[in-house]
Amino acid sequence: MRISDWDSENLIDDFINTRVIRRGLDRRTEKAYRMDLEQFYIWARGNKDAAPGMSENGWGNEMELYLSYLVREKSLRPSTIYRKHKVLNYHLLYLMEQGVVADRGPLKHELPPKEEQEPEKTQGNSLLSKKEVDAFFQAMNREYEDLDSNFRKRVCLRDLVMMKLLFYHGIEISQLLRLETTDYNRKTAVLTVGGKRGQSHSVHLFSRSLQSAVDRWLEEHESFERGNEYDRCLFLSKLGRPLSMKMVIEIFDKYRELAGIEKECTPKDLKRSMKRYAREVVMEQCV
Repeated sequence: MRISDWDSENLIDDFINTRVIRRGLDRRTEKAYRMDLEQFYIWARGNKDAAPGMSENGWGNEMELYLSYLVREKSLRPSTIYRKHKVLNYHLLYLMEQGVVADRGPLKHELPPKEEQEPEKTQGNSLLSKKEVDAFFQAMNREYEDLDSNFRKRVCLRDLVMMKLLFYHGIEISQLLRLETTDYNRKTAVLTVGGKRGQSHSVHLFSRSLQSAVDRWLEEHESFERGNEYDRCLFLSKLGRPLSMKMVIEIFDKYRELAGIEKECTPKDLKRSMKRYAREVVMEQCV
């Protein structure tokens, strides 16, 4: 079958829904994935050198031809090629799971050498220092103590627990958003965190203050429950629905500004800052 015989819009929409939205990724990621896939399908329909038929193996061949075209004729930056390669690989895996293509493994297109990639602009001053993260949590603690509304205190407690899990243990935001109330064992202070391909790992909450905060949050959790299928989510919005990655980043930005931190972190900066702070905190615990 040729690509034109398939409803590419439905394929893209279902892929975005299952691989982006349901995993709590933000709107910027959704927009970037959709744009990359739409550009591929548009190119494939008009490509004279495309595979003669979209057989089970034709889809992957078409994607590799497209990547070669981008490198050869569009002269895109290596970092852009890497991103598109990753998105197309994700989409190919989705097509295999849907039975559209046979299990043929990842794309084999040869990527530019890593040394040719552009230097990371966010690697240096955009990352938060330990002093800044400490100030960030001080701002959160002050906010919690100063609030006079019980409901707003519950919201602030939820935010404090989320941020401490992210920064103390280097948990990724997407993993945080998939946590359920049963993933935490209050007796052992062990949190089961889901990973890729259904794998999971255990995280022991070494901080007594964090253990106490999680216990308090679980006691307050019912205030956010609305008697629906989302009640099992560990972190809920004010309306009793799962939080999105965008919401978590907005919460971070709120307290970053309250702490007087002028750096505007991208999601990638934030992820690196969290993992670096987690390493520093662990090292302190070992001293």
